[in-house]
Amino acid sequence: MLLFYTEVIFLEFRKNTETLLVCFNKCYLELLLNMYAIVDIETTGGIPTSNGITEIAVIVHDGERPIHQFQSLINPQQPIPSFITGLTGINNAMVAFAPTFEEIAKELDYILSGNIFVAHNVNFDYSFIQHQMRRQGLELPTMKLCTVRLSRKVFPGLDSYSLGKLCKSLAIEVEDRHRALGDAKATTILFEKLLQNGAQYHIEKMLKSTIVK
Repeated sequence: MLLFYTEVIFLEFRKNTETLLVCFNKCYLELLLNMYAIVDIETTGGIPTSNGITEIAVIVHDGERPIHQFQSLINPQQPIPSFITGLTGINNAMVAFAPTFEEIAKELDYILSGNIFVAHNVNFDYSFIQHQMRRQGLELPTMKLCTVRLSRKVFPGLDSYSLGKLCKSLAIEVEDRHRALGDAKATTILFEKLLQNGAQYHIEKMLKSTIVK
């Protein structure tokens, strides 16, 4: 149950000859209508304005199960440093003929629009994608959730909340660590475990300040 209150919306439903007028809290209605887009990216470095995205994966989740998946290598239009290749396994040859961000931007916008943006250390992924989207004249959803913050609330007292160590603590199998789809799948399983262990209360509190009134 949501504990915050904003604008009230009345929706009219017709059943046979009867008209039902149902009152919704606006925030609650928006949460009901939104799904989650669980995102992971790989990049050429840590600065959104000067580094590029080399891979992206998005898993759309309806709160119970994944319903759509998108994954693509991306040509960052700049060299990938050797230490990044050592970490992710993505090299210059792999992205040479991959689409640029501009070429996938509209499809990505369609997938993300209207959904709650979820990622592990969300500000990293969000800031990179936001920068690239704005270059194309597009905007990201305003609602976002961080599975690091959620994990600290739901599973307090763990030694580490990095994705790898958190997955190890919760017995989540990770395939292709430091690749976008592998990490997005692991984050999806983590998110489901969070939901199963009472995360909804914390999700509602975290989203309260980001819902556009």
